[in-house]
Amino acid sequence: MTGVSSTNTRPAGPLWLLAELTYRCPLHCVFCYNPVDYKTNTHELSTAEWKDTMKQARALGAVQLGFSGGEPLLRDDLEELVAYGHELGYYTNLITSGIGLKPARLVALKAAGLDHIQVSFQDATQAANDALSDTKTFAKKLEIASAVKAAGWPMVLNVVLHRLNLDHIDSIIELAVKLGVEYLELANTQYYGWAFKNKAALIPTHEQLKHAEERVAVWREKLGNRMKLLFVVPDYFEKTPKPCMSGWGNVFLSISPDGTALPCQAARMLPGFEFPNVKTSTVEHIWYESDGFTRYRGDAWMKDPCRTCPDKAKDYGGCRCQAYLITGDATSADPVCHKSPDHDKVIAFVDAAQRRDNPNDYLKVQKPEQQALANTTEVPVVWYRSDHNSLHLSKNGT
Repeated sequence: MTGVSSTNTRPAGPLWLLAELTYRCPLHCVFCYNPVDYKTNTHELSTAEWKDTMKQARALGAVQLGFSGGEPLLRDDLEELVAYGHELGYYTNLITSGIGLKPARLVALKAAGLDHIQVSFQDATQAANDALSDTKTFAKKLEIASAVKAAGWPMVLNVVLHRLNLDHIDSIIELAVKLGVEYLELANTQYYGWAFKNKAALIPTHEQLKHAEERVAVWREKLGNRMKLLFVVPDYFEKTPKPCMSGWGNVFLSISPDGTALPCQAARMLPGFEFPNVKTSTVEHIWYESDGFTRYRGDAWMKDPCRTCPDKAKDYGGCRCQAYLITGDATSADPVCHKSPDHDKVIAFVDAAQRRDNPNDYLKVQKPEQQALANTTEVPVVWYRSDHNSLHLSKNGT
């Protein structure tokens, strides 16, 4: 075991198992957290392999099981996996764009014992929603959200916020009210995967964020207990880091489509790791013994300012992936923290976003020649998440 807890005690098992069933997806969202190079690895676990993984994680104490992707509805065995998770005693959650969730599948998922469905929207109007995902899906999403509500599930809606839709916060909440949403997650973009690639176009202004927070407060007062509104501030606008994943290898176990086990969905980018795979290692060995889960567990790996910080037991040093993306060193303090010697890099990202421009200028499908032109200008242009762009960016190492 390479990482050692300050208490040197055997940690508890995982509580949350995230099954990323596939990276295939009908949408092309500019803020997707999936790896930019996802198209270079198209292998997926079989039904039997997923079941075995679920059983092992449950034996270690996992109680919540999330099915995500990509789009998990693209797996024909989703209902079978949900039923098996229910049989094992998990609380099961489907995280979906809703595309492909036809009435017959709703009935089948209900019969399988699915506890919870979270449906995502990109914005509150057809033009904005479809532009952000580079698809014509808004009308279908409205239909699906209503069907989920009618089927008796709690109506849980997720909207990822950023520079291109923060100004529509009132319309987004109004849409949620119209749909009878009981829980609305307004999750400001965290910059990993495609979102990090597109950060220059997605980071909001201070004025946008302040206005959105104020409007959410007004709506909370207005709606009372009719709807719970969760507003997650983006890390780059904080002065202290969040306790990422409640600590590395403490609670969360993510399984990628090909079976690679990760302490968070983004960790695969970190150099110097050979993350274990459920095809060749038991979940018990992965959780308790593998370098991928023990290296940053606890605080023995920390260096200053984290090592001597009184908050290290609260924030666990912040996010290792964020540290690597911004500083090039995963053992550095999360640069979101004001104590980090690299905090100025985060400030520079945010300062660069305080320009005035038209958000719609960003929403252009990217081809290599367009991106080459964009690199010579001061106006960032977005990369949509697509198979073509994934292969292009992977080939060019960008």
